[in-house]
Amino acid sequence: MFDRRSTFGEALDNPAARAILERWMPGIAASPMATQFRDGRLGSLIALVPTLEDPAEREKLWSALAEVGDDVERAPYAPAIAPDPGYESDEVARGSASVVLPDAVAKWGVLEVRFEGPSHGNPFVDVELDAVFSRPDGSQLRVGGFYDGDGVYVVRALADAEGDWSFQTRSTARSLDGLTGALAVGPAPEGAHGPVRVDGFHFRHADGMRHLPLGTTAYAWTHQADALQEQTLRTLAEAPFTKIRMCLFPKSYLFNANEPEDFVFAGSLAEGFDYTRFDPAHFRRLEQRIAQLAELGIEADLILFHAYDRWGFADLGPAVDERYLRYVVRRLAAFANVWWSMANEYDLLWAKDTPDWERLAEIVGEEDAFGHLTSIHNCRPFYDYSRPWITHVSVQRVDVYRTAENTDDWRERWGKPVVIDECAYEGDIDQGWGNITGEEMVRRFWEGAVRGGYVGHGETYLPEPGADEVLWWSKGGELRGSSPERIGFLHALQSEAPEGVWDPLVSDWDVPWGGTEEHRVGYFGFNRPRFRNLMLTEGEWTVDVIDTWNMTVDRLPGTSRGTVRVELPGRQFMAVRTIRVAD
Repeated sequence: MFDRRSTFGEALDNPAARAILERWMPGIAASPMATQFRDGRLGSLIALVPTLEDPAEREKLWSALAEVGDDVERAPYAPAIAPDPGYESDEVARGSASVVLPDAVAKWGVLEVRFEGPSHGNPFVDVELDAVFSRPDGSQLRVGGFYDGDGVYVVRALADAEGDWSFQTRSTARSLDGLTGALAVGPAPEGAHGPVRVDGFHFRHADGMRHLPLGTTAYAWTHQADALQEQTLRTLAEAPFTKIRMCLFPKSYLFNANEPEDFVFAGSLAEGFDYTRFDPAHFRRLEQRIAQLAELGIEADLILFHAYDRWGFADLGPAVDERYLRYVVRRLAAFANVWWSMANEYDLLWAKDTPDWERLAEIVGEEDAFGHLTSIHNCRPFYDYSRPWITHVSVQRVDVYRTAENTDDWRERWGKPVVIDECAYEGDIDQGWGNITGEEMVRRFWEGAVRGGYVGHGETYLPEPGADEVLWWSKGGELRGSSPERIGFLHALQSEAPEGVWDPLVSDWDVPWGGTEEHRVGYFGFNRPRFRNLMLTEGEWTVDVIDTWNMTVDRLPGTSRGTVRVELPGRQFMAVRTIRVAD
């Protein structure tokens, strides 16, 4: 049978399958474009066909193809592995493993309890462990445990309440079952505000601190050499960004040809991977980077799946996908600065369709006791962002030029915060998604901001001749572009609003307005008027002329009321701000 895993070429070479493709995918199968997609998977190529955005129509296609036989042999997916109920004999005393409690835990930190237990067999799959924690207020939560190698098992909780905590374990391994303990959580340190939550169309930390997700992208930065990772952190320390998108699996794509030293799973591309065993050392290094991001006030937007793969991670099968997700979430959900992105460009992952994503999101929700922000990112068709497990909209450009201009419409459509994580990248590579100017990047940030949303940054400047092939969007390193400083300027202006955010306001036909009714910002974008007549509502107002590129704010003398003529410099990327004077 032909299915999502079949290549386009395999199906084209079969007359019956080709006839089906010419019916359902005529713009590709029955056109000169067909040859360029021969190696593509059918499950990925359906994203190019608008009519197949409907799940019911996709199911009709797969049903028709399933009736056509092929002679391609595919290895079956690995089966699920249940914990071994006889992993330890009855002679092992229940609750006999050693318990190692942390010395001190601060609020919003990682509350980690370690157990020294058995190591025979394969504890990654043979042993199931979880713990029920009791918070100071008497409420309880369940967190899954994980094997950390060398006979060490761990349960982690996000210390979200100050006071006395206690726990009791449950396990299929007798020595790990029924262990108890108590520990105290102290006050939050300065600068720690807890996980980010949705606040209407915006975001706040759990302690009420406003969060503006000024994001950047460095997909594979944690898969590089340590020296480059450290350079990335130094760069972030000087940049304005408060969120970074990053992949758990390595990336294989343009400017991404180097081989990582280690992986989520034990093994290598040359020797193969053992999908029943994880690499704890790899995760410890990742956790160190997540903790370092937290020290910088940066959220780690962790991409759980993506299609840019040469190792086989994009098509692990349902059982291994679930094993991977449970291990990842159990290890990382205790970090306050984690967000979950189910996928980067979900529709390019040919082995998964909507029911798969719904099942995988359910697993994440089941294992994450702390409700971290969760979304899923598209390439072409949007996901249904009204789904209850999705906390915010995470999208990329829908047009070569016009994307951020849709922000207010998307807010209204889905009723959730809108984050345009990929609006294109400032740079000079040959791809249209990676060669916009700094001016255009900043313009897109402003177009999204005045419409009540958030836009993400990335940078793809070619390295100098003879230099290593390091582009920020992929490997991190150093920022070379002109937009980050201007993005920081925008951030500062937004923070000056009464609630620290801008919402869309009733706008002019040619100028979008955002902010609040008392604190209004109009953005001219490409246009370059020499003056603008503003009609102010009742009361006294201050009027500011903002040069978004040169990062200046010039206030008109005194206050204004009624209609006021504002002189402008006749340059692009200008804005005006009016603030009502308090009585």
